Amino acid sequence: MFIKIFLTVIFLAVTVYVGIYSRKQAKSVEGFVLGGRSVGPWLTAFAYGTSYFSAVVFVGYAGQFGWKYGLSSTWIGIGNALIGSLLAWIILGKRTKLMTQHIESRTMPDFFGTRYRNQGLRIAASIIAFVFLIPYTAGVYKGISKLFEMGFGIPYEYCVIIMSVLTAVYVILGGYKATALNDFIQGIIMLFGIVTIIAAVLNTQGGLSSALSSMAELPSDADPAVNGGFASVFGPDPWNLVGVVVLTSLGTWGLPQMVGKFYSITDEKAIKRGTIISTVFALVVAGGCYFLGGFGRLFFSEVPLSSMTGKPDFDQIVPAMLGSLPDVLIALVVLLVLSASMSTLASLVLTSASTMTLDLIYRDKKAEPGEVEEGTIDDIVAEKIERRKVVVMRVLIVFFIVIALMIALNPPTFIAQLMGISWGALAGAFLAPFLIGLYWRNVTPAAVWACFIWGVGITVVNMFLGNPINPINCGAIAMVGGFPVVILVSLFTPKMSKRHVDRIFQCYDKKVKA
Repeated sequence: MFIKIFLTVIFLAVTVYVGIYSRKQAKSVEGFVLGGRSVGPWLTAFAYGTSYFSAVVFVGYAGQFGWKYGLSSTWIGIGNALIGSLLAWIILGKRTKLMTQHIESRTMPDFFGTRYRNQGLRIAASIIAFVFLIPYTAGVYKGISKLFEMGFGIPYEYCVIIMSVLTAVYVILGGYKATALNDFIQGIIMLFGIVTIIAAVLNTQGGLSSALSSMAELPSDADPAVNGGFASVFGPDPWNLVGVVVLTSLGTWGLPQMVGKFYSITDEKAIKRGTIISTVFALVVAGGCYFLGGFGRLFFSEVPLSSMTGKPDFDQIVPAMLGSLPDVLIALVVLLVLSASMSTLASLVLTSASTMTLDLIYRDKKAEPGEVEEGTIDDIVAEKIERRKVVVMRVLIVFFIVIALMIALNPPTFIAQLMGISWGALAGAFLAPFLIGLYWRNVTPAAVWACFIWGVGITVVNMFLGNPINPINCGAIAMVGGFPVVILVSLFTPKMSKRHVDRIFQCYDKKVKA
């Protein structure tokens, strides 16, 4: 217990120190939200990866999907690396950096408002982001607390409260720069930790070969007379597995806290380096998490049953797998999940607070890109307004954490379902109009409204009907369905002014230092 407490205290002390160290760069809105748009490739890549993978993945997703699909769940991690990281950086990175800097956009709702010249879209997007980031945050709290409960014997409620307070401290102090620096430290712990934990867990089963043989002998849920499905390449249910890959990989392209990383990177060369770093990081961490979770059924006797369903409690599978490890490795697990979760929590609360402040409370009236705005206010007044915005963001960070904390103390469903609802609504609403809007000039404001209604509507209706479609699959349908919605509505609704669109897209027509 001393080892676990000692290492955890050191880790938490470092995160708070980073917040204090970064506070000088968090005085302006640009510094607090984007780190001054001067964050290098290593910090950005690790910030992207650590925001992507949290306790939701390590505890909720790895446990649940490893149980359902066996070793084939490793495909989810591979999809996260190739689609969620590699392709995301290639397709979104450069164009997002150039356009958002050109139109002076700081948040995703701000992008919608300026790109489509419609402040109603900006307000709607900010409300959607704030509302649906809450269940995701609650899922992260729940996941990290399950591991803390297992490692320290501390009641779940206390774990949730401690994590929320510590995350608030370093985000409020240092803003995005503190978050990015901590993400780098936490990412190194995650890389080392996942490799070590996989080796230790497999060792408890006699090694990799023995564990694979044991998996091959397990009977199928659908037909107990058939063995080997959980050790096969595509698993017992490949079609539903595809839905999970789509949700967890493509979904990141439409999440405000993920796309925002491209706003802050230094330049185009950094984007190229960040692409490689981020992909390797995702392959090791996500691939490792799902590969580990694939062996969950070997620990069946140690997994408690859910009081609601009478089936294995998916959120307890990974803790059960780790429960017999030595104290030093338990301490490493705690640090691994702490690292993964605090980075994600920091990104979520910062995104939500900045969105509410900049897109609802202080909505700036912008000039057209390339024009000079008339009536520029005095520098002293502008500085006071900037400081006021930062204060409001810090207050909203506390507000957001408290709401998510209340949900986490009484979570309505499994971690994976919380994340499915959140990702489905956010990416279903934002992914298609954001991605297509970076490339296609003819997207109309009406098409963006239609996609907002589609993504949020299908997710919420499915939830209120008792989830007749699994929330994971529903989220995947919402994302993919957004593309035909945007394209078809754009073809049949009034086009935007050519003058405005030309000014928006002129950032791609000439070489500029970004």
